[in-house]
Amino acid sequence: MNIRSLTRGDGVVIGAAVLLFIASFLATFDGDGDDIPNAWDNLGLVMSMYIAGIAGAALIVVARALPQPPKVAGLDLGQFGVALTIFSAWTAFWTIIDPMGAFDDIFSAFGGNEPDTGAGLILGLIAALILAAAAVATPLVPALKGPLVPAARPAAPQPYGAQPPGGYGYPGAQQASFGGQPQPGQPGHPFPGQPQQGQPAAAPAGDFSPFWFAVPVPRPLFPEDGSPTPIAELAPGTWYLAVEQRGQALVAQTQDGRRGVLQDTSGIQRG
Repeated sequence: MNIRSLTRGDGVVIGAAVLLFIASFLATFDGDGDDIPNAWDNLGLVMSMYIAGIAGAALIVVARALPQPPKVAGLDLGQFGVALTIFSAWTAFWTIIDPMGAFDDIFSAFGGNEPDTGAGLILGLIAALILAAAAVATPLVPALKGPLVPAARPAAPQPYGAQPPGGYGYPGAQQASFGGQPQPGQPGHPFPGQPQQGQPAAAPAGDFSPFWFAVPVPRPLFPEDGSPTPIAELAPGTWYLAVEQRGQALVAQTQDGRRGVLQDTSGIQRG
């Protein structure tokens, strides 16, 4: 799981789920005495309003953090989680309209006078509405699609032949050079037969080894199934992992674990 793939919308979802969990322990009605019920005193209410919303939030976050989320009843895990958050908000709305309908068995405990709606239902409704709104709006609102954890600032461009600094995922350390001269295996002085920087590797399919690379300009990353809509954009100053070669194209893996095809490999810098 990669928490760097979480968005600001996912952060709102997490916060609303925490608020919903707290609300489940608060009083459902306002009244005197120690026998004021909360959501956990009514199994139907706590499961349909509170647990459903919390479970939906968990599914959304897990689906975002997994490279390839599984499917539930034909739906992506995240889509199933969104459906649960909407169901939770729907239940909260109708429950607060008729709160006593779920607690007819304790009506007499208040002397026949209908009590006021308690903090548990009010806060639960607010949390459920925020949760459902964030779950639905995150893929649509640009402000919510931004990363929850800011990525490291891209490194300054390096001159040709210079050893690249350690960026995202780059496993190599700075290699010392004798007398200021580049050593074999360093960028700018490859082993015989090794491609120069700025050229994609042209290794046979059965002889390919994953390597780190950076792009000189932003370039789209397309789905592996050949769809024309990009799934991500590779940015300069960030290191990506090439996991497979397909002709002149590379199958690359992004920071959040997504894989796609980089069709334009001209001018890439190998790590």
